[in-house]
Amino acid sequence: MFVEVGNAPIYVDVVGEGEPALFLHGVPDSAELWRPLLKEVSSDYRCYLTDLPGFYRSEIPQDYRFELKAYGQYVNQLVETLEIPAPFTLVAHDWGGIFALSFACQFPEKVKRVVGGSFPFSHLYKWHPWARVWQTPILGELSMLLANKHVFRWEMKRGGALLTTEQIDHTYSHKLSQWKTRSTILKLYRSADPRKFLVFQNDLERLSARCNIEAVWGQKDKYVPSYMADMMHAHTKNILPEAGHWVPLEAPEELAAVLR
Repeated sequence: MFVEVGNAPIYVDVVGEGEPALFLHGVPDSAELWRPLLKEVSSDYRCYLTDLPGFYRSEIPQDYRFELKAYGQYVNQLVETLEIPAPFTLVAHDWGGIFALSFACQFPEKVKRVVGGSFPFSHLYKWHPWARVWQTPILGELSMLLANKHVFRWEMKRGGALLTTEQIDHTYSHKLSQWKTRSTILKLYRSADPRKFLVFQNDLERLSARCNIEAVWGQKDKYVPSYMADMMHAHTKNILPEAGHWVPLEAPEELAAVLR
């Protein structure tokens, strides 16, 4: 279904019964990232899945700003629109984790726990090489123009050895093939100088004292090292030795076990 946020259609799916949980995907994914996980947790959670603004089926709200604090404020708009009962669980991966912690730091009373990983939320992080390319004007646009299916398949397999070719091709054909999504990715990365995470540090410490932050990370993640979990004050670190960056697709059973 679609809901309206800031006069823009935003894709949302609601699956399962139980405690409320909001699932936030990263780059270059969509709500479909969580499908393997739903088989494991939809009997325990009422799962709210969404395409983030500018990804796949969602458009970009009129008042949307590509700024770290604004990402959390957008999540709050979505939560209010969907009337998700608080406090609820946040499940996040990659850029979805940045959205999630921005929201949780600004609206901590609405969050019961945070589960996920493979994202930075610290000024000590150094962006991976692809991110630095995307942050560079002209070079970033050129890289997106040249990112055909073969290049994408090679890079995804390098970042997630347990991904199947079918999963990779589905992600490309249904998401990254859209210029809207490629343009959104460039804007996200250009908004996220690591120094900008500094403003959240006190709020993040207070959040950690209030609710559980449970990290689930692939040991072979080539983009965001697992020590970043310590930087977000995670209470538990679940390191999956065979998984890479895409834990929700590579190891959904292990992620489900943490959620349960």
